[in-house]
Amino acid sequence: MGKTQSIGRWISVLYRYGQSYLDKKLHPYNLSSGQFIFLVVLLEKDGVSQEFLAKRLNIDKATTARAIKKMEQAGYVVRKVDPEDKRARIIYVTDKALRLKPVLKNISEEWTGRLTEDFTVQEREIIFQLLQKMSRNAALLVKAD
Repeated sequence: MGKTQSIGRWISVLYRYGQSYLDKKLHPYNLSSGQFIFLVVLLEKDGVSQEFLAKRLNIDKATTARAIKKMEQAGYVVRKVDPEDKRARIIYVTDKALRLKPVLKNISEEWTGRLTEDFTVQEREIIFQLLQKMSRNAALLVKAD
């Protein structure tokens, strides 16, 4: 009998390579891979709370706060008091972040393109469908615990 295959192992390998790739590509912009996903979400939906970001990305509040602080220091976002809840902060992207949007899109597309460059169109569709299914299954499993 052959070796047992571990999906988690391969996802972990891809994740680590992806983080390294992002760090290299984002370095000239004073950003890191850890801030990438937050900025992508903010560029899609500007003017949200840190709590919204944490929940949307399934990332703890402390990590979210650190990422936002670093992006604020780099001039990509500003935090403003929520007029409805003075204790909360709303995050807004700056013009600097808006100018970076096409760069982030290109980085993401290049990574995906390189990972799937020898795939057929059908294989690309299948892998995305399977990854989406796996993500839904993982979410259900985590919520069930």
